[in-house]
Amino acid sequence: MFSHIMLGANNIEESKRFYDATMAVLSYQPGVINDTGNRCMYLSSRGVLALSLPINGEPATHGNGSTIGLAVTSPELVDAWHAVGIENGGIPCEDPPGVRVVGGNKMYLAYLRDPAGNKLCATHFMPAEG
Repeated sequence: MFSHIMLGANNIEESKRFYDATMAVLSYQPGVINDTGNRCMYLSSRGVLALSLPINGEPATHGNGSTIGLAVTSPELVDAWHAVGIENGGIPCEDPPGVRVVGGNKMYLAYLRDPAGNKLCATHFMPAEG
């Protein structure tokens, strides 16, 4: 459904350090900074995650109520993503990593805010029981 997601950043190098570390846990390559240094792209065959200094020159701000969800293949990778994110400037938010149940569906989740305050959630959908 989506071709890309672009998040505002106030410092491309600081944000790249955070995203390079957290995306590596999920087996993605480091981001590529464009020629002008105002954007960084994480490219995959399934889409693009982009970081950008705001075009209008104003500070980047996070969307209140917005969350970017990242699909993760195991609870252990969710935990590793969360730990690496904290080590690289991420700020824990929401409840600690763990299982959540919504409508009978079990998910293992962890939340972080990136250096610009954008909220991310690493999500592993757990197999149905029974």
